[in-house]
Amino acid sequence: MLPFGRSYEEITGAFRWRVPPAYNIAVDACEKWATAEPDRVALIHVRSDGAVDRWSYGRLAGAAHRFSNLLTARGVKRGDRVAILLPQSPETAIAHLGIYAMAAVALPLADLFGVEALAYRLGDAGARAVVTNRAGAAKIAEIRDQLPELEAVFTIDGVFDGTEDFHRLLAAASDRFEATSTGPDDPALMIYTSGTTGPAKGALHGHRVLLGHLPGVQFAHEFLPQPGDLIWTPADWAWAGGLLNILLPSLSLGVPVVAARFERFDPEAVWRLVIDQGIRNAFIPPTALKLLRSAGSVPDRGLLRLRTVGSGGESLGRDTYDWAQAELGITINEFYGQTECNLVVGACAAAGVTRAGAIGKPTPGHRVAVIDASGAVLPPGETGQIAVARPDPVMFLGYWRKPEATAAKFIGDWMVTGDQGMTDEDGYIYFVGRDDDLITSAGYRIGPSEIEDCICGHPAVALAAVVGKPDPIRTEIIKAFVKPKPGVTGDAALADEIRRHVRNRLAAHEYPREVDFVRDIPLTTTGKVIRRFFREQARDEAAAEARAKAES
Repeated sequence: MLPFGRSYEEITGAFRWRVPPAYNIAVDACEKWATAEPDRVALIHVRSDGAVDRWSYGRLAGAAHRFSNLLTARGVKRGDRVAILLPQSPETAIAHLGIYAMAAVALPLADLFGVEALAYRLGDAGARAVVTNRAGAAKIAEIRDQLPELEAVFTIDGVFDGTEDFHRLLAAASDRFEATSTGPDDPALMIYTSGTTGPAKGALHGHRVLLGHLPGVQFAHEFLPQPGDLIWTPADWAWAGGLLNILLPSLSLGVPVVAARFERFDPEAVWRLVIDQGIRNAFIPPTALKLLRSAGSVPDRGLLRLRTVGSGGESLGRDTYDWAQAELGITINEFYGQTECNLVVGACAAAGVTRAGAIGKPTPGHRVAVIDASGAVLPPGETGQIAVARPDPVMFLGYWRKPEATAAKFIGDWMVTGDQGMTDEDGYIYFVGRDDDLITSAGYRIGPSEIEDCICGHPAVALAAVVGKPDPIRTEIIKAFVKPKPGVTGDAALADEIRRHVRNRLAAHEYPREVDFVRDIPLTTTGKVIRRFFREQARDEAAAEARAKAES
């Protein structure tokens, strides 16, 4: 889709959207290749024991067809939501493709979610079925009585407490299924995204979301596909970054995707994977790059075959940008977007679009600007809100069953991001910061309200305020200010209890790394927590810690 060019002006001048009237993600990401080149490699699954399993497009399509037939036999219909609670694995790709082919709606969920987070998302979406593993099934078993619309739980590694064997059922189903005819605006995918007030909202996307991502992926990876390209990301495929920046676009472009799960991010294991598999392209979030940088020199650097590295989700920073050029011999192509409208700004060093400290220029095909509160485009050097103009193929259809929230996302035809930014005279866009309470930590966008609600569910807690505290590795860490109930002593033991409480009930990336106990938490006249007070305190703490470290 992206025309080759040696300059930004040449590429954008030649680019045109081509969105067909009939379009289905499963057809574009798999069926077309399974028909034309069934033996072409689609996935390379690197198991935890080091064994490697290669999946051709033909094999992948056959398994996806079986899943479509299984869901159809269970009464799942067009538009019904089917959840996927799995880490990177062939089964994750099979489930996605099978759901899209039958015109149901995929609901990806991170396997690090706890029971409260799952109960809300599955219940709000009205999911009819879930594909998961034993760990996910154990969580769902705790909340199944809260999910009256959930009719089936399929597990990929045996049965567990009322679940059904995914692989056994697939083996009994037909491997032939004709994809349902869908248009680009027909619902295909829903990803829950955190907000600063209230619970998470389901960002609903049409089938065109895959087409909308292609130019951004090709731009950041310097005209992907090139001969020998092979792509990987440590990002979970449940998030927009892993699913829509890597898995689905790469399958559409015919680039094999490496699937490998790490229990925790281990720089040595990452470099070994990259070298052993001959990975040529990678999406590595800034926090992961900073961890790689802090781990020291790259082992066996001469064996690296990396051609491109894209990064986004939080600020990269000049130091990491310079490190990659010096240590890896690669210019990291930063990009920007959010779940509702992703990969709309980016860099492409091969076309001369790169500048340390900037997030890039508008990706070909997208109109992005920095605007004021009235929607007027601001001149270079003035700070305002980063916004994306509609219509745009990558933009969401709306928030699930929340028309007011959808309307509030726009100023006229500008979709506002909630991110402050500015442009320079050359058209580069710079990220300045959030204009609300959303926390950016290790690439995750985290809303504080859900965490505050969870903390307040602890029997020793009266009230809580959650903010982001600046951190050199994770961009921000989650910090909680907690007011204990009368008669309760706030000490290290209680702080540990609160961390475990949030980690187990919400998600591993949402627990507060720091907990401070306070005598009072200021509220507005309407009873809302004034987070600004604590956010400023956390920033002052971080600055003081940085000074102390520099002086030591």
